Amino acid sequence: MKISTRGRYGLKAMVDIAANCKEGCVSLKTIADRNNLSESYLEQLIAPLKKAGLVKSTRGANGGYILAKSAEDISVGDILRVVEGPLELVECLSGKETCGTGDCSHCATKDVWAKLSESVTEAADNISLYEIVKGII
Repeated sequence: MKISTRGRYGLKAMVDIAANCKEGCVSLKTIADRNNLSESYLEQLIAPLKKAGLVKSTRGANGGYILAKSAEDISVGDILRVVEGPLELVECLSGKETCGTGDCSHCATKDVWAKLSESVTEAADNISLYEIVKGII
């Protein structure tokens, strides 16, 4: 499994917001500058995070983004599912039959992928933004 730049940058942005929003709203420009990321790419990532209720925005001179809920209540899994999509390692686990045969019910390796996907999902869901910011993972 490979996490794309959407997942990596989305997580970096959320960690930055979590680490710095106690001082007020965090602008995308500030996040981009601190993390050496493209501001225009961050704009594309922040919209679904906002729509999913993970961040809130404020307009104006001191505007920017803050967490919509506490860092303890936002997991890496929450963020990755918003910006990447389902965390399944293979498409056939999300109901799309793409094993090559068209009939995944006889696939000898499907249970392997399911078990690995479960482990990835469990790990991602058990790491909170708080733990990342505090360096306790």
